[in-house]
Amino acid sequence: MQTRKFIGAWAAYVAITFCLGFVWHLVLFKDLYHELAIFSRIDNPIIPLGFSAMLIQGAVLSYAYRFFPQRHSSVLNGIKFGLLAGVFIASSAVIAEAAKQNVTSLSIWLLVETVYYLLQFGLSGFAIGLIFGGVTKIF
Repeated sequence: MQTRKFIGAWAAYVAITFCLGFVWHLVLFKDLYHELAIFSRIDNPIIPLGFSAMLIQGAVLSYAYRFFPQRHSSVLNGIKFGLLAGVFIASSAVIAEAAKQNVTSLSIWLLVETVYYLLQFGLSGFAIGLIFGGVTKIF
């Protein structure tokens, strides 16, 4: 049963992250990312590399969730776990990246990417909590 939950949470993370990331970065805000000039491959991303990162992240998060204290409802636990993981990953992907790149507007970059990571990891945490906790422990 744990293996099924692990695989389900892993798949949910990858699906949420891929769909949201694709729409956010390559459709909704592609022009803004051009203006920010932080991504050099925005017109020709290497999708398999990004997908590989999602597979690794999803596996690690799905494995780590079972060690997270279960003090609240499954959904609330999942969201807390997701946001904690999101802060950790975003510190590298948003803050450290801004320190290394010549972004045209640091404040816009930080705002847009912070919102993205809150959505990505809030939704992923919701799904992971639901998968591991079940529907009966939602609230």
